[in-house]
Amino acid sequence: MPVELDEITLHGHRVAYRRAGQGPVILLIHGITSTSATWETVIPALARGHTVIAPDLLGHGESAKPRGDYSLGAYASGVRDLLVALGHERATVVGHSLGGGIAMQLAYQFPERCERLVLVDSGGLGQEVSPLIRAATLPGASEVLPLLTYEPLLTVARKLAAAAGRIGLRLGTDMAQIAAGHATLADREAREAFVHTLRTIVDSRGQRVAATDRLYLASLVPFLLIWGERDSVIPVAHAHSAHGLVPTSRLEVFAASGHFPQIDEPERFARTLANFISETEPADVSWEEWRALLRGGG
Repeated sequence: MPVELDEITLHGHRVAYRRAGQGPVILLIHGITSTSATWETVIPALARGHTVIAPDLLGHGESAKPRGDYSLGAYASGVRDLLVALGHERATVVGHSLGGGIAMQLAYQFPERCERLVLVDSGGLGQEVSPLIRAATLPGASEVLPLLTYEPLLTVARKLAAAAGRIGLRLGTDMAQIAAGHATLADREAREAFVHTLRTIVDSRGQRVAATDRLYLASLVPFLLIWGERDSVIPVAHAHSAHGLVPTSRLEVFAASGHFPQIDEPERFARTLANFISETEPADVSWEEWRALLRGGG
């Protein structure tokens, strides 16, 4: 099934997105320096019984890269607006890495829009994150980042990733995807958007935005965590911790995957997500339920 990139203008800015299939909506939100292409290997399988929407977030891919607000809240509002503009009221919301933080923010700000919440190797569930990500928040990073787009360095990274893949190391996917992300930073506007986004959620000590104090609210929706056990960016321990905080959640750890299980094991990923959707009823949270949970404080 061919999945083509389309676009829409929202608030004066171009938003590119992939859309496929018909049925209940699955919204796929990618991570930082990534694009909707990260979902290409799973969209066809998911689209057999669902409408799948996967945007390029502002500052990424083919979407506009304005000077503006790149906070989690702004991203969540933008994704909500895209859903509405495309004629959809609600969705199963799936977020990878940065997209996981956006998915949680969307579920928090607009619970009426979220039928299910799925976090994939998500940010926002603990402080630890790779040293490379932390380093990108340091003063002067904007001047250093262009060096990471130097083609000979990217070529070396790609070769190392390919070699790792040939001997069965899933770390190869992480290296290849990170190198691809760095390549996008050659564009000044993309680089500025990256720095602005990253500094809202990470500092030199690690992730500075945590959703764990509000994670109890996820007990109101079907909640799935998918994580690669060999994740080199965000440790799998974050998944186990979040699962412990929400007893009603499901946890699927992909032992052979790194930070990108949707790429490392696409068939299993699509099957796991489709089964989760078919086995759960979409949330329909009432005002009274939300108020009672807030007053209980988790």
